[in-house]
Amino acid sequence: MDGPDAYEYSDEIFELAKKFEEKEYASGINILGHCYSWGIGTNMDLKKAFELFQKAANLGNVIGMCNLGLCYKDGLGTDKNGQKAFEIYQKAAELGNSRAINSLADYYKNGIHTDINKQKAFELYQKAANLGNYFAQYELALMYEIGDEIKKDLDKAVYWYKKSAEQGHPYAQNKLKECYCYNYGIGTCFNKQRAFELFQKAANLGNSTGISNLGYCYEFGIGTNINLTKAFELYQKAANLGNLYGIHNLGSCYEKGIVADINKQKAFELYRKAANLGHYLIQCNLAVIYEKGDGIKKDIEQAIYWYKKSAEQGYNYAQNKLNELSKN
Repeated sequence: MDGPDAYEYSDEIFELAKKFEEKEYASGINILGHCYSWGIGTNMDLKKAFELFQKAANLGNVIGMCNLGLCYKDGLGTDKNGQKAFEIYQKAAELGNSRAINSLADYYKNGIHTDINKQKAFELYQKAANLGNYFAQYELALMYEIGDEIKKDLDKAVYWYKKSAEQGHPYAQNKLKECYCYNYGIGTCFNKQRAFELFQKAANLGNSTGISNLGYCYEFGIGTNINLTKAFELYQKAANLGNLYGIHNLGSCYEKGIVADINKQKAFELYRKAANLGHYLIQCNLAVIYEKGDGIKKDIEQAIYWYKKSAEQGYNYAQNKLNELSKN
């Protein structure tokens, strides 16, 4: 369940998870740990969450293992222990969990608690990418683009950037949206004009992402002349089709007064709608609005809620903000 409305069911979720724990259901124990971790139906208790993740992991629950690894990695409910986190991710990766495989690849890439092994990192990113993990898809694209101790392959870089962008990875989206690949001749496309034509073609076929990206081209003059009215209309069209980038960009227009009059409340409503669609950067941005009270009533509880949603997807900045607010 997305969004703060999920709290309407938080007590039921918590009670159900407690019953699962009584019956030693590993997945239910992990869910109960999640409740204590995020304060769903109960008070936040990271130590209790850690104990439950540990129990779920001991019962072989791979998601519990990943959550336990994160606890050791960031010191959530226990002392930081990077070596222990590495070992747990390794075990979860052997069970085929894409999140653990991607985390393990990060360790090998950066030489954290193990020797740097770019070839091993590449193989792990590739494995996780094939399982649909968009963080791994982005990292794999980077390695192909740079030729980071593997053979440089720009066509494959474009392929994996696209796969990652389709799932909403912001940096992968920006690589394509800002026409990085096209501008620098990566793959089969060579210029911003070509990018504009491709987005236009996708938009003509009714693709909501293509419509939003075409609006971006008009807003910033990528492959065409700047036309803010056209950009606004395209964002509106993409938003009406439920595209989260269209919704967010339309909110930005209202926030900045692009074509429309400045309307912070309307911008906030659109940002909230986009955040409910699950993008971690948009969720974090919404949390910042709640924390600062930018054009709305300041609400620290809502800020914490959205930082949690963002952090849950692995966004470190949101996790740091969450830790900061929890301590205060």
